[in-house]
Amino acid sequence: MRSNAGHVPDESNRMTDTTSIAEGIPAGFVRHTRASPLTAPWEPLYARITDDAVIIGLRIAAPHTNSRGLAHGGLITALADNAMGLSCGLKLGGGARLLTAGLSIDFIGPAKVGQWLQIEPEVIKLGGTLCVAQCFITVDGERCARANGTFSVVKPKG
Repeated sequence: MRSNAGHVPDESNRMTDTTSIAEGIPAGFVRHTRASPLTAPWEPLYARITDDAVIIGLRIAAPHTNSRGLAHGGLITALADNAMGLSCGLKLGGGARLLTAGLSIDFIGPAKVGQWLQIEPEVIKLGGTLCVAQCFITVDGERCARANGTFSVVKPKG
C-alpha cells in the first residue's frame, strides 16, 4: 500500500486546546489540508497537529457507511494509515518520503452516523529505513479500533 506520509502538514494548522468548538467539531481541529484523490469523497476531514502526531477527525455521515449504516472499515483503515504515516513524516522532519510496508487493524466496536471519529497515532520507532506507529481510533471518546503500521523510509535517488 502506498502512503503519501512523507508530507508534513501545514504548520498553520497547529492550534491549542482553547480553540472554540464550531459546527460540532472538537476544539483544536481545523480543516485537514493534505488532500488526496482517495480522501476527497470523505471531506470534510479535520486535523489537529501536535509536536508528536497528526490527529485526524471526521464527523461520520451517510457517505462514510457500509450497507448496515456503520462507518466502513475501509474508511477507518485508510484514515488510520494516513494519520500514522503523516505522524511518522512529522517526527522525521518532513524531508522523508514514506511508503506503507505493513498495516493491521482490529475493530473493537461500531462507529455510527453523527459520531465524531478520531484517529490518535503514536510513533513508536523512528529509524533510517523504517518507522513504526500505532493508533487508537475512537468514536465520541470510546475506542472502536486500533491499528499498527510500519512505514519504509524512501531515500531520494541521486
